[in-house]
Amino acid sequence: MPKTSAGLLVYRYRDGALQVFLVHPGGPFWARKDDGAWSIPKGEFEPGEDPLAAAKREFTEETGFTVAGDFTPLSPIKQPSGKVVHAWATQGDCDPALLRSNTFTLKGKTFPEVDRGEWFGLEEAQQKILPGQAGLLDQIRRLLT
Repeated sequence: MPKTSAGLLVYRYRDGALQVFLVHPGGPFWARKDDGAWSIPKGEFEPGEDPLAAAKREFTEETGFTVAGDFTPLSPIKQPSGKVVHAWATQGDCDPALLRSNTFTLKGKTFPEVDRGEWFGLEEAQQKILPGQAGLLDQIRRLLT
């Protein structure tokens, strides 16, 4: 059975333009990667766990922010690793400068799971997001534009 993740694709409008909130993974592997490295805030969930509840939890764990409102389910996508990502689109806002992520330990050093977040217009987000998650941007584009 493939691993499953759940996450939120948070969007907002600025000066009439649609923007999405993406996060950059922390740790030494991702430190010098930018284009093709960003992700929606997401994480794995267990069988029987409510995926939307997991998506909300993971968003808060990775960013320190909470989101409330309507959550529109997007079609699950399968990443090249085989992991299936369940995602919901929701309108919200946050200040990336205030992002606070949970941490992990690697070789005795502690790193944030997410080292930064940023708002991107859809065109730039398409360059920044992991290729396996690009389908989520296509879905939100069809949904909102």
